Amino acid sequence: MAHTEFKDWPGMAANLIPAIKELHKGAPGVMKAFREMGAAAHEGGALDAKTKELLAVAISVAMRCDPCITYHVEGARKKGATREEIAETMGLAVYMGAGPSAMYAAQALEAYDQYVDSAND
Repeated sequence: MAHTEFKDWPGMAANLIPAIKELHKGAPGVMKAFREMGAAAHEGGALDAKTKELLAVAISVAMRCDPCITYHVEGARKKGATREEIAETMGLAVYMGAGPSAMYAAQALEAYDQYVDSAND
């Protein structure tokens, strides 16, 4: 398995801690609610903790959120996710990143056509 140094993911997580602490100080109510929402989302239920973290990794990739990726990859690893499970999850993330783009692209063309029709009236 080849390792790259494109980004230092553990370093990114560590370096964000001071900024996140500042956010907690600046918006304590919102951040308390955010923590509570996260705890509720991670509570036991029909999906196990590892599956929830894998879903979070996929969403993080599709949303292009580097800090989210580093936190949720580590969360998934701690919950027992294997490299193969992360890789398979990434297949879904790639699909969902592209799929919604195709849907919005179709809507953009539709918008153009509606503007042309409106201009011709």
